[in-house]
Amino acid sequence: MNAPRETPGRRSSFVQFIAIPTRWADNDVYGHVNNVQYYAFFDTAVNQHLVAAGVLDIAASPVVGLVVETQCRYFSPVTFPDVINVGLRVSRLGNSSVRYEIGIFRVGNDEPCAIGHFVHVFVDRATRRPMPVPGHLRAALNRLVRA
Repeated sequence: MNAPRETPGRRSSFVQFIAIPTRWADNDVYGHVNNVQYYAFFDTAVNQHLVAAGVLDIAASPVVGLVVETQCRYFSPVTFPDVINVGLRVSRLGNSSVRYEIGIFRVGNDEPCAIGHFVHVFVDRATRRPMPVPGHLRAALNRLVRA
């Protein structure tokens, strides 16, 4: 017996949105944005939030997030030249990790084209050993927690 298909979240269940234009090179031979690009959208949205919040200096932050898990479920295709809104929220903030939930939306649509998650474990840049989430970073991540 097949498991029921997951019902996607809605735009209102996400806290912050980042607009990303698709590129001609994102499309594949089947005429839609290739699945691997969605993971790039996830990475871009998460890191854009951290940089804009002033808690990530890509070249110098002593504590950095490494991706240890990611997943995506697809509901409808995106194609060039769509501009997408990537919705972010934090579903779990632990001692040294965070789980982001992410929705890919076409501009003006309430239902996502795709949803997924992305887990960062924060580590010391030099040793790559897990570190507690620093206070300033924790504050920026807490702003993404859905109340």
